[in-house]
Amino acid sequence: MSLQNNIKIQYLLNNWPKGQVVTSAWLNRMGISRQLTQRYQQSGWVEALGVGAYKRPKEPVEWQGGVASLQQQLALEVHVGGPTAFSVRGSSHYVRLGQETIFLFTTLNEKLPKWFTDFDWGHPIHHVRTSMLPTELGITMYPHEGVQLKISAPERAILECLYLSPKAFDLLECYQLVEGLLTLRPQLMQQLLEACHSVRVKRLFLYMADKAKLSVLSYLDKEKIQLGTGDRTIVPKGVYNAQYQISIPKELADYV
Repeated sequence: MSLQNNIKIQYLLNNWPKGQVVTSAWLNRMGISRQLTQRYQQSGWVEALGVGAYKRPKEPVEWQGGVASLQQQLALEVHVGGPTAFSVRGSSHYVRLGQETIFLFTTLNEKLPKWFTDFDWGHPIHHVRTSMLPTELGITMYPHEGVQLKISAPERAILECLYLSPKAFDLLECYQLVEGLLTLRPQLMQQLLEACHSVRVKRLFLYMADKAKLSVLSYLDKEKIQLGTGDRTIVPKGVYNAQYQISIPKELADYV
């Protein structure tokens, strides 16, 4: 290998984003062509994780490193949301055992690359495409396992949990999360509820916040939150709540 190529490989290894997969797009920006990447792969300097994605040899990569690559290298509109946002933040009221599902939220038309969806990250990946909320509202950068991730703030994450319920996430678990949300920011919560396109989610949040006696409720201007008309059946044969016009599971209605 020439001196120039030796310099390039050292530059690559020194600048490799910590804990991340590197993509062909990133390598190209680093001045490393596809042909040179193939030579590095043949020489054992890099290891293919999938088509267009590489890892450092003998170094494990976690799902966090893959998501960070999607966000930072490919600039995809994807963020860690719902239950996973609470898990990443180490929420004491949300503990999962075993193979926790990783919930990734994107816009309706966003596609995740095949190298990411085909790789075994050690956790099931649930890709949620939705237009329920504006793309950037309530999204923050958060350090996790050595990488910076775009994740939902608690105010957004709880609405995403409700969006997933009851099919992909249990309503009683949602409520148990709500009970612990004692520091929700009223201004952000107001913005999210006004911008939210799901009447079902908004009614569920207000019902749960009321049931849990969250202080944020007293600061919200409900007149500005569009709650639609008519009843909403959250579960069949549920208990009807007249104030919020929703039918909810009996175990949630009776939960103290």
